[in-house]
Amino acid sequence: MIRLFVFDLDGTLVDSLRDLSDSANELLAACGGAPIEIDAVGRMVGEGAATLVARVFAAAGIPEPSDALERFLAIYDTKLLDHTRAYEGMPETLSKLAETARLAVLTNKPLIATRRVLDGLNLSRFFDTGSVLGGDGPLARKPDPTALRTLCARANAAAEDALLVGDSLVDWETARNAGTGVCLARYGFGFREFPIGRLDGRERLIDAPGDLLRL
Repeated sequence: MIRLFVFDLDGTLVDSLRDLSDSANELLAACGGAPIEIDAVGRMVGEGAATLVARVFAAAGIPEPSDALERFLAIYDTKLLDHTRAYEGMPETLSKLAETARLAVLTNKPLIATRRVLDGLNLSRFFDTGSVLGGDGPLARKPDPTALRTLCARANAAAEDALLVGDSLVDWETARNAGTGVCLARYGFGFREFPIGRLDGRERLIDAPGDLLRL
């Protein structure tokens, strides 16, 4: 029985790709760069804002200014909830899962932005205080397993009783490193670049949030 479900945010709980892409392209335009297609930006998300910024500047072929990260975060702060929405069926799924298990969020997104998204989409009600960890805290970012193990400890759940739900290779690696189960969301934009050859048959795969209820 799964006692703890730990969710990635972008591409798993919420579809935030357009707001991330719009923010990245606004910054590139201000620096003299050409815009990048939204799907290309989606392939760059998952390892934190600093990595995303570095990747978009590399893709645009222009130098990254020293204050690029700060400027990106400032732009994204104004667009955070313009188009970002919970995936269809996610609130209902979380409500049902919460009847028998603890729920948590583990993301490489900065914590303040994470909480604003959860609050703005009325998803915070599913996650207790201390069960939401971002990528800018004292713990190492995914795929380091420390934060995932910390969430397990806070929920008093053994690793084998926890399931990390994510959409990217980073999530898969995090679960493997921590010894938890892993469920990959094929509907998420991060899964588009997942190296299918890495799958070893122990993963669970879902095509919609509601599929979690059948695990």
